[in-house]
Amino acid sequence: MGQVRVDVDSSAGLALKRAAAALRSAMDEALRPLDVSVTQYACLEQLQHRPGMSASDLARVTFVTRQSAHTTLQGLEQRGLLTRPEQAPSGRALPTRLTAAGEELLARASGVVARVESAMLAPLGDGGAQRFHADLLACTAALQAGKPLDAPPAAPPG
Repeated sequence: MGQVRVDVDSSAGLALKRAAAALRSAMDEALRPLDVSVTQYACLEQLQHRPGMSASDLARVTFVTRQSAHTTLQGLEQRGLLTRPEQAPSGRALPTRLTAAGEELLARASGVVARVESAMLAPLGDGGAQRFHADLLACTAALQAGKPLDAPPAAPPG
C-alpha cells in the first residue's frame, strides 16, 4: 500500500500559502507610503472594532506573539495613534484605544487594504468573492472541528 503524498502542483494548502504570501507582500507594498506595517494595520483595525483590547487579545486576533503585539502597541503609542492607561483598571491588562490620529490613519490604511483585496478578488467575477469567503470559512471550520486527523502511517521496518 503506497503512502499518500501531497501533489505540489494541485495542493490546496500550498496554493493557499502562496496566496497568503502574495497578499501579505501586496499589503506591505501598499501600506508602505503610510509608514504602516501589516501588523500595525491589523492592530489598528482590531482596536477600531474592539476598543479596550489587551496586548494578549490583540496578539491572538492578529496572529503574532504577545511580545510582538506589545512592541507594535508601544510603537503605535509613541506615534500618538493609540492610548493606554498608565495603570490597568483591574488585573494587568492595559485597555487600548485609538486616538483621533489613529482613526484617521486607519481610515486611509483601510482604504488601501480594501483596494488590494479588490484587486485580488477581481478575477473571481460576480459572486465569486462571497463564495471564496464562504469556502475559506468552511475550510477553517473543518480544521477547527476538533476531529482527530488520521495518524500518519508507521515507517516501514528496516
